[in-house]
Amino acid sequence: MIDVKELIILSLDQLKGSLVRTALTMLGIVIGIASVITIISLGEGSTKSIVDQISTFGTNVITVSPGQARRGPGQGGGTFDTLTKADSQTILNLDNIEAVSAVVSGQTTLVNGSQSVSSSVTGVEGTYALVQSLKFSQGDFFADSQIDGQSKIVILNDDLVEELFGQSASVIGEKIRLNGKTFKIVGVIEGGSSVLVPISTAQKILFGHDYLNSISIKVVDNKLIEQTSTDIENLLLSRHKIDNPDNADFNLRNALEMIDSVSSMTGTLTTVLGGIAAISLLVGGIGIMNIMLVTVTERTRDIGLLKAIGAKAKDILAQFLIESLVLTLAGGLIGVILGASLTYFAANAMSIPFIVSFKSIFLAVTVSASVGVLFGWYPAKKASTLNPIDALRYE
Repeated sequence: MIDVKELIILSLDQLKGSLVRTALTMLGIVIGIASVITIISLGEGSTKSIVDQISTFGTNVITVSPGQARRGPGQGGGTFDTLTKADSQTILNLDNIEAVSAVVSGQTTLVNGSQSVSSSVTGVEGTYALVQSLKFSQGDFFADSQIDGQSKIVILNDDLVEELFGQSASVIGEKIRLNGKTFKIVGVIEGGSSVLVPISTAQKILFGHDYLNSISIKVVDNKLIEQTSTDIENLLLSRHKIDNPDNADFNLRNALEMIDSVSSMTGTLTTVLGGIAAISLLVGGIGIMNIMLVTVTERTRDIGLLKAIGAKAKDILAQFLIESLVLTLAGGLIGVILGASLTYFAANAMSIPFIVSFKSIFLAVTVSASVGVLFGWYPAKKASTLNPIDALRYE
């Protein structure tokens, strides 16, 4: 009967006898495990950050944009003036629709004194705040009379306020210039990436066109997204007199689709990068095999002596396998700690959530143990099959 506890103690004594060699042998495993954990964790953190940003706009929002969604050889992107205000008003009559906002967008330069920032500007209707679930840190949304009357008023986001006016500035009533025209600030929203103005102002004063760049639609329940998307598609195909959906001059996207798409892309990228990092585990395993083979050679006489006093082949095999496992599991543990530490600092630097998943830790422990058994087996087997007489004669 093999005394596992005694073999572990004996293995630890052997490894402590050459600490520098033991540390260098574990280095490949440590780097490999730390790299895999860091990459997987940062990938999951990045995915969560993007998904959270998309979700802030609501998972029950559908966006209709002009142009063809399907493109192939010989197909163009379609025209970009195919959506009209009448389209958005007709969509509102469909079932399961809570609110609809026509949207006009473009680029602008915001100027406050010597400070200037380039940003997208979005012209919106009064329902836009409901559709996008806007949260205000200062002021409020546009009044209906301001939206219809081409008022030169603007809503900024927190980041733009900080860039143009300084941190925590109170800016309601302040004036800024958009494309050379003076606008008054009436609100500041939390988050977001666009400047908001009334849709009539965007169409007549800033951009000079009547067509829409998109239509934002809020559905009463995200479980009805798929059915509602189909209803909207059929309605617009009929209004635009298009028989073949493949020739549609518009395309529909919703937050759930974007979340699935982002999760799929980041998941694939994380897997590829994790696989590349895992190559160092292979290098570490080969290093362990080399060291264990050297160890077998150095301890040939000891092996012969153990066999001469009654040790069996399975005892010798177990001892060397345990030494290999101790090396890889210790390296794996250090790699987990190092990987978690690197992830913490990198996540803070990148402003993404700090996540060290159970999956990555389980992978680290499993891979460490597998490397120990796989690359330790051959040296251990070689040691266990040595002839005791030949081993005792070895110089």
